[in-house]
Amino acid sequence: MAGHSQFKNIMYRKGAQDAKRAKVFSKLIRELTVAARSGPDATANPRLRTAITAAKAANMPKETMERAIKRGGGGDDTDFEEIRYEGYGPNGVAVIVEALTDNRNRTAAEIRTVFSKHGGSLGETNSVSFMFDHVGSICYPPGAGSGDEIFEAALEAGADDVISNETGHEIICAVDDFSAVAEALEKTIGSPASAGLVWRPQTTVAIGDDAAVTLFKLLEGLDENDDVRAVSANYEVSEDIMQSLGAYSEP
Repeated sequence: MAGHSQFKNIMYRKGAQDAKRAKVFSKLIRELTVAARSGPDATANPRLRTAITAAKAANMPKETMERAIKRGGGGDDTDFEEIRYEGYGPNGVAVIVEALTDNRNRTAAEIRTVFSKHGGSLGETNSVSFMFDHVGSICYPPGAGSGDEIFEAALEAGADDVISNETGHEIICAVDDFSAVAEALEKTIGSPASAGLVWRPQTTVAIGDDAAVTLFKLLEGLDENDDVRAVSANYEVSEDIMQSLGAYSEP
């Protein structure tokens, strides 16, 4: 099982699901608000279209989305800055952290602390991103259709690739095509389990039990930070290790 995005990160079971959902919504609301500053009309604002697609995939209520967009379009004056952090986790696993923050120094210190606490090290910008492809990822559960059906729908929608297995279907597309592909698929297949822009690893690093425990704690610690939008990593974990750790994959 490979990890490459906030939608596919492997985590330990913890806390109530409503608390986790609230954190996801909080991050999506921030993204909607910032995206809407470039214009509240999604048809003319690609970033806002992408944010809306991700919010819909997370089942965010329409009223919540509209409030966030209205706040951003109305000139919300919070000064958010987009920052990408890159580094290494246990066993040389490459990690990319995307953040949206109103305090660069605070966020950098917190991210560095999480890396250090869990056997990782923060590197320079572009120190690991060359090992990833930045793409659109749209995921559907197994019941959405057969591999052939999903492939045909994805091809018609303009996607670049489809990965189907027992856990579901992941449709890959170019960043510039993400909104159009997602909208086309929603019309033919329905609402996805998750959708967003991700850093997909070109190759993965296999890790064992001990490294997996430490790595999952690192990824979880990063994901819990309110300023973090997404976490990507190029790890590969066997199903046996997953089961022995009692971990799970959250779509």
